[in-house]
Amino acid sequence: MSLERVDVRRLMGDHELRPSRALGQHFVADPNTIRRIVRMARVDAASHVVEIGAGLGSLTVELARTGAEVVAVEVDRHLIPVLHSVLDGVSNVRVVHDDGLRLDWQQLLGNSGPWSLVANLPYNVATPMVLRVLEVAPQVGSMLVMVQREVGERLAAGPGESAYGAVSVKLRYWARAAVVGTVPPTVFVPRPSVDSALVRIDRRDAPWVAPSVVSYERLRAVVDAGFGHRRKMLRRSLAGVVAPERFAEAGVLPTARAEELDVAQWGALAR
Repeated sequence: MSLERVDVRRLMGDHELRPSRALGQHFVADPNTIRRIVRMARVDAASHVVEIGAGLGSLTVELARTGAEVVAVEVDRHLIPVLHSVLDGVSNVRVVHDDGLRLDWQQLLGNSGPWSLVANLPYNVATPMVLRVLEVAPQVGSMLVMVQREVGERLAAGPGESAYGAVSVKLRYWARAAVVGTVPPTVFVPRPSVDSALVRIDRRDAPWVAPSVVSYERLRAVVDAGFGHRRKMLRRSLAGVVAPERFAEAGVLPTARAEELDVAQWGALAR
């Protein structure tokens, strides 16, 4: 059963639910949007899928309908009984009550896979969630996530683009990303004040900069310092982090600004 707007409102009323602002809850109430997400995620009966922020189960139901193995994670204890009621009789979904930002991914997914993450991510945790999955869950090879449009643009941005920032560099270290669609506020209950974006993320076979060359932790520290003062030239924003003579060795102009560098250049500076 696909959840229409009337079904979403009925479930909320029957269970006396109010969307939590603290958890950034906006429930999808449009079957066409849900089917579009599943289609873009390329989910089929052979897939292993993890969903973060399952909510009322709108997306979960459609993922299950493909025959895929689905693990639906939800942090809000008030929504767990709703999920069980919506998924009653569905055998290929496992509901997990846990915080996506604190998950033990090895325990959750084991060594099987590869897994896909497909989710309507709460606006307030979307960025750290995507990065955490890339950093600690190598079982997840691809993602199709719905996020706030501005967040989606940052995730997918490249050097020189206005949305390019520290998050963009970290993501590109691990994966390739592209905004593959937009979603209007009208498909949600309650309605957010901004558009959403669908972002496709595919993990690289290996990080862009080899860990044997420079550790991710070191690269991340240099990137954060550089973008901490993005309007300044790098020789100033990285003072005390990268020695002045290292710019020439890295082939980077000390007068450059953070948004001009690609991942390879950040890796050279970090090294």
